[in-house]
Amino acid sequence: MLLHHHFIDIAKKMGDSLAIHDFTTNKEVSYHRALLASLLLSSVFKSYDKGFVGVMLPTSAGCILSKIGLLMCGRIPVMINYSTGADQNVRYAQKKCGFHTVITSRALLEKIDCPYVEGMIYIEDIMEGLSGLQKVKAALLAKLPAAVIKSLVSSGQDDDVAVILFTSGSEKDPKAVQLSHKNIAANVLGAAERFGFTREDKFLSSLPYFHVFGLTVNLWVPVIHGCTILSYANPLDYRTICEIVRDHKATLMVGTPSFFWGYLRKSEKGDFDSLRIALVGADKCPDALRDAFKEKHDQTLYEGYGATECSPVISANSPNDNRAGSVGKPIPGVQVRIENYETGEECGPGEDGRILVKGDNVMKGYYDDFEQTSLHIRHGWYDTGDMGNIDDDGYLWHVGRIKRFVKIGGEMISLVKIESILEKILPEDVQCCVVEVPDSTKGAKIIAVTTESLDEKAIMKKLAEQLPKIALPKQFLVFDDLPKMGSGKIDFRKITETVRETLSEKRSS
Repeated sequence: MLLHHHFIDIAKKMGDSLAIHDFTTNKEVSYHRALLASLLLSSVFKSYDKGFVGVMLPTSAGCILSKIGLLMCGRIPVMINYSTGADQNVRYAQKKCGFHTVITSRALLEKIDCPYVEGMIYIEDIMEGLSGLQKVKAALLAKLPAAVIKSLVSSGQDDDVAVILFTSGSEKDPKAVQLSHKNIAANVLGAAERFGFTREDKFLSSLPYFHVFGLTVNLWVPVIHGCTILSYANPLDYRTICEIVRDHKATLMVGTPSFFWGYLRKSEKGDFDSLRIALVGADKCPDALRDAFKEKHDQTLYEGYGATECSPVISANSPNDNRAGSVGKPIPGVQVRIENYETGEECGPGEDGRILVKGDNVMKGYYDDFEQTSLHIRHGWYDTGDMGNIDDDGYLWHVGRIKRFVKIGGEMISLVKIESILEKILPEDVQCCVVEVPDSTKGAKIIAVTTESLDEKAIMKKLAEQLPKIALPKQFLVFDDLPKMGSGKIDFRKITETVRETLSEKRSS
């Protein structure tokens, strides 16, 4: 199905039901008003160049309606990360995908101190420039039957590209992922079968829409099911988000572990009583976080697993099927194969190997990058670049990125496993990260980074009880904070670069 066509069907059915409560602007938008606004914006966007149009807007009604409006007039939204280096990300996207126009917000640019980049058009100016005639036309069009409206907006095939999203860039330069209408719709339907979404659900939507987790689960899932979106643009404003969930009775909340740690610390008992599902993804959920959330709020954190290239959900635990520590069973419509890292043969239960994925949720490919596409998709299977195993009961266990394994003395060492053990030893408020750097004798050595100075001798003693000597960190460094991506994921590339610079400076001083 075409996503914007399905939105039209839902909007006509839901009418005056609340579609979006935007807490950043304090505006409420019914489904009827959302349809009218999307059609209105579409009439403006028709004058833009055909093909790709950049979108750099915060999580808001404006971003949701702009994205739908672009699809309605046959344009393809290119979602741009504004969390770090926004102006650089705009130029990178423009060059990579060959477009000029970027829809953004003057208020956003001021807030993040981002300079004007050629091609930027402000949503505030678009809204102020709407004529009375345009508004009347859109209002009349919105009153027509759904079938007529769909015949008047852009049509096409399910396999047409619906969005361009960029990979996180936590390990190398971002790649432009092409997700089709079919990719996203298949993922929405598979997730719905696993979680049983209904029109009574209210989605707390605070994740950025330039990140696939936010775009699918915080935008398209509720829109396609006629739910209410409670949007708030700042996922780091933990206390406000807790109040929104409590006061407006959100039933579903998703986020990364770092965000959920923030919600845990800033929340009060009762804040999350309305939640039906609290879903953690993008990074491994620590046992300590899962246990603390259960103790304070009597809420189970359900862990899931996904990738931008998979729209994103690959597997997830759910209220009816949960195994703590795993990332759940593959959702309906998604196949997972564990392949031996060296031989390529399928692994047996519990045996670690590469995680490969097949299904309608797998991307069309990386835009203008045949080499990377062919490296990652072979015979219909997408190579996630992750390692894991499937147990006898069908649960998937994620053990880390292949690039987060390091070979020392002929042994493959999991940095994620070291972090997992370290997290259990450290005080609750201390964050940690483990990276590898070159070593002249053994090829590589392991460095641990923490956010507080600690008794290294005592920590090493406890680590030595659970890890082989070869896997023990050779040094501890203290950072004030661990740099993160806009999605809340730890930026391993930046941390590794900083560690190498720090060690180089120490050697030269």
